[in-house]
Amino acid sequence: MIKPSDASIWASCIRRVWLDKHQVGQVNVEISDFDQLLRDSGLEHETAVLAKLQQQYDVHKAHSMEHTRELMQQNVPVIYQGRLLDELHGLIGYPDFLILHESGGYQAADAKLSHSANKKGIQIQLGLYRRILNNQLPALVFLGDGNTAAIGDEVDSLVDKFIIAMQALLVMDVQPAVRYSHSKCRICPYFEQCTPEFEANEDISLIYGIHGNSANHLATAGLSTITQLANSCVEAIPDVPYLKGHKKKHHAILQAKAYQTGEIYQLNDIILPEGMWIHFDIEDNPLTPTRERHVYLWGLLTAPYSRDDFDYIWTDDETRDYQGWVNFLEKISSYRAQYSTLVLAHYSNHERTTIRKYAERYAMKDHATVVWLLGNNSPLFDMQKTVVDNLILPLQGYGLKDICKHKDLVNFQWQDEDSGSQWSVVQFSRFLATTDPHEKLKLKNEILGYNRDDVMATRRLEEWLRSINASEIRAIKEMN
Repeated sequence: MIKPSDASIWASCIRRVWLDKHQVGQVNVEISDFDQLLRDSGLEHETAVLAKLQQQYDVHKAHSMEHTRELMQQNVPVIYQGRLLDELHGLIGYPDFLILHESGGYQAADAKLSHSANKKGIQIQLGLYRRILNNQLPALVFLGDGNTAAIGDEVDSLVDKFIIAMQALLVMDVQPAVRYSHSKCRICPYFEQCTPEFEANEDISLIYGIHGNSANHLATAGLSTITQLANSCVEAIPDVPYLKGHKKKHHAILQAKAYQTGEIYQLNDIILPEGMWIHFDIEDNPLTPTRERHVYLWGLLTAPYSRDDFDYIWTDDETRDYQGWVNFLEKISSYRAQYSTLVLAHYSNHERTTIRKYAERYAMKDHATVVWLLGNNSPLFDMQKTVVDNLILPLQGYGLKDICKHKDLVNFQWQDEDSGSQWSVVQFSRFLATTDPHEKLKLKNEILGYNRDDVMATRRLEEWLRSINASEIRAIKEMN
């Protein structure tokens, strides 16, 4: 049977769907603590939506497909956890709610943590409910931000594509060919099963910057392995999706060479801003009751950059969010007064984006410190952009940990190997849940330790960038 819940996995990787259907019980799929937290948050959201509906309507819980049909025949206003079946087309679905429309038909509805119904998985899932119900009523999505979205005929073609693809997958004897994705494959339960195949085939999608769609088009043009790409020249590479223009093709060739040899290629002189550097990193929780991200930790590392020089603003919960934001601005203002030239170094654009969103949230876009932070002479400095623009590294991903933990690059190790951004959210969720003061302190210290390691990592990255000796690393200047 084809289930609407298959849609999100199918949208991500068709091989994973095939493996799920054909290797049931053969692979132990463990749910991470973060994924479990997402599930729990999703259930909380569903429960909250249920409570609101119960205030307005008579809600009946369905216990089987037969019971669902009985409740629909009785025209009950809302059916909770209904079960739908279309045996003819092999479709089975479990919408969170079936809501009686004034026309006499039922609308399927799901509660989703997402703030948008534009995600392909959501559209297919709700579109399949409509297909099973066989009416023209739009399906509804109760979004995590409190809004409600409608999904109608506009997704029919996508649903058709999904059904046809799933029917083919279900009868396929061999697993479908797919491309590697560094972000998706690393968190897949079949990672250890699939990766050796990618490596044995020298699949060019293993290369940073080579999208799966690009790899398919390159293979058609005769470039299907990393060796072929590494030995190629820019002129021999055709324009393909996500890989157009001299610069991108040149980088792809160097990335393939770096993958093979472990070499580092310097594209340009690395220019770092002058001034007093303070390293900056935030920890935020996207799973708040209001679904607005809550920064519970604004972390900073000041000179002389030892572990004792870690500075921070912490907020215990979302109710203190505004005060944490104001305290952060005051802290930055004091640094600005102390140093004539300040560099707030961070990794990725997340910190700048968060500051902008907080300024909008609290109507403080005209605040002097905010204007300075986001203006033309901003002290914010994204180290990731500097790395990506100037270096080709023997890596499949250019995340902070990818670079800093690599023994031949920065070689900085986090004290807690399991720590990470998702780990931090889980720990903070546990912090919120516990009433034991000793446990609260322990969890807080663990989160602070992780954030301190993050800003120390960016400091070590800064030192490494400054230490790069152009005579020891092959310098390749970008051609105009």
